[in-house]
Amino acid sequence: MDYLAGTDSVHTTAAICDYLDDRATGDDTVTVVAVAPSDDPTTRRDCEEALNVAPVRLATVGNVETEVRDGTPADELRTAAADADSDEIVIGAHSGDPDATREPGSTARTLLETATRPVVVVPIPEL
Repeated sequence: MDYLAGTDSVHTTAAICDYLDDRATGDDTVTVVAVAPSDDPTTRRDCEEALNVAPVRLATVGNVETEVRDGTPADELRTAAADADSDEIVIGAHSGDPDATREPGSTARTLLETATRPVVVVPIPEL
């Protein structure tokens, strides 16, 4: 299987990795994408930190690739999923910000409405 994981924080990446722990194997590929504006160094740093978690947490997966993209998160994740020919998109229910609402965020809602492949939305545990 080829998974596309969309993240914006260390907490979101951890929740996605928890989900993939029981699913992804040594034969699979996980592409982890974070979307951050190139002109926002703080957000970009947070996204890069989020991407650093994935290869460590998914050490038993055959291939883990990470990438930061610039653009609209839902659009970039759809494009990344098409580029990687992903079988499944895995995202967090909302921003990984501990103060974020518990409701599905705009990226999750948009992907659920527009994606052409399965979308799995994982809960972000409260801290």
